Amino acid sequence: MSVSASAIDAMTALDAGSPDFDSRLQALLDWSEVSDSALEHQVAAIIAAVRDLGDTALLDYSRHFDGAQADSVAGLEISGDALQAALQSLDTDLRAALELAAGRIRDYHERQLAQAPSWSYRDAGGNELGQRVRPITRAGLYVPGGKAAYPSSVLMTAIPARVAGVEELIMVSPAPDGTPNPAVLAAAAIAGVDRVFVIGGAQAIAALAFGTETIPRVDKIVGPGNKYVAEAKRQVFGRVGLDMIAGPSEVLIIADDSANPEWLAADLFSQAEHDENAQALLVSDSAALIGATRAAMARLLDGMPRADIIAASIASRGATIVCNDLAAAVAISNRVAPEHLQLAVADPDALLDDIGSAGAIFCGHYCPEAVGDYAAGPSHVLPTAGTARFSSPLGVYDFQTRSSLLRVGAAAQDIGNATTTIARSERLAAHALSAALRWPDKGDGDA
Repeated sequence: MSVSASAIDAMTALDAGSPDFDSRLQALLDWSEVSDSALEHQVAAIIAAVRDLGDTALLDYSRHFDGAQADSVAGLEISGDALQAALQSLDTDLRAALELAAGRIRDYHERQLAQAPSWSYRDAGGNELGQRVRPITRAGLYVPGGKAAYPSSVLMTAIPARVAGVEELIMVSPAPDGTPNPAVLAAAAIAGVDRVFVIGGAQAIAALAFGTETIPRVDKIVGPGNKYVAEAKRQVFGRVGLDMIAGPSEVLIIADDSANPEWLAADLFSQAEHDENAQALLVSDSAALIGATRAAMARLLDGMPRADIIAASIASRGATIVCNDLAAAVAISNRVAPEHLQLAVADPDALLDDIGSAGAIFCGHYCPEAVGDYAAGPSHVLPTAGTARFSSPLGVYDFQTRSSLLRVGAAAQDIGNATTTIARSERLAAHALSAALRWPDKGDGDA
């Protein structure tokens, strides 16, 4: 048996009708990599050092973890001229692709902006109530750069922030050999990032959260990273805003017998090649389609440059699931609440109304998850590990704050009386007095 066939044979095969299905599915979904106590303590020490010592600690950690050669943190900043030079030197086709993607991402998020304006109204008593929507002042963008370079992540984080009206974008991205990837720098130029620093890991998150002599403190940090970055984000939350604490990437594909098995194999691989902990699930009412897809995976795997990573991901966390019908497939998806949900079916619209939680939904055979990663338009920063049940894709709204607006007048006796009454019931005398002095109840100004 070939290595590829062996790897695909190791991929879990589930039947939704089996008595042990629920427990086996839950075991497959359980994700608890972060945080062991050693990791927590190590990250806490890094954060404390950067908080207390600023640039000194940040430079030491950058030298230790990333091999930085600079004499100062300022030496780790990439100039605007260098960003433009990287853009000008970029391969013509890659530049055109990045600019097309940037235009589509900008167009999509401008529509979000138009749908979230400030608003107000006046009630029957003439009191004004409403909401003010304003952009945050400064955002920190974390762009992974350890194992690979991700210019797409620059576009997917920076452009929604810029559309929202954020005044300043500070980007951090590690470069283990000290040389930033030109495509990442070019993407920063295209997206309008203000400052770029070649730093990464927990120390970069700490610098953004607390500020140093060189790196300004930000209001919110967005973007994915490794377990050290995730743990650092968890520890600084509250001191700074976060988009989410992301786990490994995942896709769930619902497919019927109209789907192309070879396309499905490639779609599953596109998720599995991220890392060994990524998750790729295929759910179908057709056992024949599942069999054909597994056969296609076995044929294609050896030709993939990241075959070892794909094989490890598929064997440990991947699965094919056969079920009675597409309604059952949708129920499974709703339980998983996947980061990416592909509807590789003849009529995706027939399923949409029943779809509950999913980070992004890809409809039809010509809409693989890969187009969402790069060029379709919505941000690819999405909730993972079932958190789509209560959180949403990164968007313009993540870079805005909302303030309630109140303008209550002297004639608002009913509001005043209600305030006094409720405050007294809660035994908060100063609250009651504050209202009663303005709107005396039956001529009585006492609280």
